[in-house]
Order: sequence, then structure tokens, then C-alpha cells
Amino acid sequence: MNTYADAFDAEEIAAGIAGWAGIESPSFDAAAVNRMMDVAERSMTELGAAVERIPGVDRYGDAVRARFAWGEGPGILVLGHLDTVHLIGTLAGSLAVKRDGDQLFGPGVLDMKGGMYLAVHAIGKVIARRERLNIPVTFLFIPDEEIGSPSTRALIETEARASRYVLVPEPGKPDKFVTGRHAFLRYKLHTYGRPAHAGVAKGVGRSAISVMAKVIAQVEGFSDIEQETTYRVGVVNGGNFVNVIPTECHAEVLCVAPTPAAFEEVQQRMESLSSPDPEVRLVVEAGVVRPLFQAHETTLELLEVAQRVAREVGLELGHGQFGGGSDGNFTGALGIPTLDGLGVCGDGVHTKQEHLLVSSLVPRARLLAGLFEALSARNR
Repeated sequence: MNTYADAFDAEEIAAGIAGWAGIESPSFDAAAVNRMMDVAERSMTELGAAVERIPGVDRYGDAVRARFAWGEGPGILVLGHLDTVHLIGTLAGSLAVKRDGDQLFGPGVLDMKGGMYLAVHAIGKVIARRERLNIPVTFLFIPDEEIGSPSTRALIETEARASRYVLVPEPGKPDKFVTGRHAFLRYKLHTYGRPAHAGVAKGVGRSAISVMAKVIAQVEGFSDIEQETTYRVGVVNGGNFVNVIPTECHAEVLCVAPTPAAFEEVQQRMESLSSPDPEVRLVVEAGVVRPLFQAHETTLELLEVAQRVAREVGLELGHGQFGGGSDGNFTGALGIPTLDGLGVCGDGVHTKQEHLLVSSLVPRARLLAGLFEALSARNR
């Protein structure tokens, strides 16, 4: 197999990723996400793909689908997102794009603009050497993965059902492929109290914030860290004036379940929550779900191919099921052979210390290029 030993340059790849990271694209800002989608659309068009821009719905950004109509039958789906958790202004403040030795910092350099840029760059090198493969390849760029892909799940699942393999360049682990993902369940909690002047010692008021605080403590107390079943509240809003007892409070909960039993337990516990104060109403609103993705026979067959390619480029990679969530949850849960964690390596996902390791770029690019070729060879 052609291992692309001399095809990739780490500095060239790092510069390309830095350019993508320099375009801020938080999930809730459709215009910002679409500026990133413009770049992806242009990049795929330059490579000769047939590109389709899929308009966003529900105030989310567009998706971009790019097809290389090579070979016959179902092909490879390269699946990933270009939205980030970092708000507009992050570049100018707490997470500028900068280089510090082997570390390249910036919003999305790791999760997962870096991985999608790497996959685009790798397929570009394959095309430069071979012009085409023996298998169709489709890239699908998603605008809302960081908030659960509420507007794109149906698109992802439809595309996956038409594919033979799904490759997901989410952040890579230094020693493992990702062959499974824990389930993610999102909930919104709402408490409704009764107003009064907060400066009066005795009154008819009932604080929605006070009750929500007790509910949050109860919910987070359900977590079993050793078993990786977690309940975490990440957003809380309530009240208008400090001198008014708050009548409303709202919180968002992210629950992670590593097994079917844990999934059922999360649902039962969240649906059975009740207010600790009978005079304050509690409403539990179920949100988007990422289904449990567990390794199955066809994914393990894909893994064998990937591990062989990895060894040929000097990487010894095991595999496992992990948290973190990705759009690979959807495709893996459908039973489509799905290999996740194929992106760049680094640390600091979802923090202001997000960075990739430049030393990981060439080995990971060679892995992706080799995997494209190996799966093409299986389609002859």
C-alpha cells in the first residue's frame, strides 16, 4: 500500500487548520457558521467534488454535502462538524490562534475543524496521486453538532444508510480508535415560584431559584463517576432584580449513559423528578438524544482494516467506547460500520486551552489517506 511517507507536511497542515480556526463559528450563530461553511464549500469544489449547500432550518446554519462519484455502490461517508462551543470574541480574548512549540491553540483546532481539515487535506493528496478511488466518497459538514445536531440528525442518518462505511475525524486519542460512544440525553428544567419583595422577612413569595438549586444538587448527585454515568448542569438562568423573589428559573442538564441499563436509569430518574416545595412547580422537558453507539461486528471489521493501515504508518492503536459524544453516535447506533476519533490529537476540548499537537498531523493524515485507499481496494 502507498503509505504517503513524503506526501504531507506538518507546517502546511497546521497553517490550514489555523486558517479555519480563525473563522469563529459558535453553534447558535448561523451567520458565523455559514462563513465557515463557505470555506468548506469552496475547498471541496476546488477538489472537484459535486457540492450541495443544504439550507439551515430552525435558525441554525447550513450543512454542506460534497460527493466524489467514484466506483459503484455505497461508499465512504466522512462525517464531521464545523461549529464550536466558543463564542464570537474568543479569538480576540481568551483563545487566540497561536503556536507554542508543538501546540497549536485556537477555537476548533481540535474539536473538530482540525479533523475535518485534515480529512479534506488527505483526500486532496489521494486525488493528486491517483485522481480517483474505486469507491464513492461523500463529505458531510454539520453546523450544529455541539448542541446535539437537532436540525441535522435526519440528514446524517439518511446519508449514513446510503453508505458502506462512516469515518468520523473527531479528536483522536493517542493510542486508540473510537469504536463506540456513550449515549447523551439532554433535559431542560423549569421552576415556577411566586413573586414578593425580597427585602421583606416574611411574605408570600416562593423562590424558583432556591428550589432549582435543590433540584440541581439532587440531579448532579445521581452521577456515578466510576461507572461513567453522569448528570451535569451547564446552564442556569433565573430572576430579574435582586430585590424581587424570582418566579422562574431554568437549567439545562446533560446526562451521559454508557450502557442500555444506564440509559433507562437516566430516563426514569429525570422523568420522576418532583419539586421539593409543593408551592413551586417543576417542569422537566426532555431534549435531543444521542443514542448509544456500541461496537458491533461490522465496525470491528472496519477497525481491523484501520489497525492494519495504522501499523503501516507507524501507529499502534487499540480501540474502545468513550464519552464525549459525536455524530458517530447516530450512525453507529444504526449499525453502519463507524470508526470515530480519526482526527488530530491534542487536549483541552471545550476549554480555553484547546490545542492540537502539530507532531500528530502527519501520522494522522497518512492514516486517513491510507484508510481511503484500503477501503477503495476492498471495493474492487
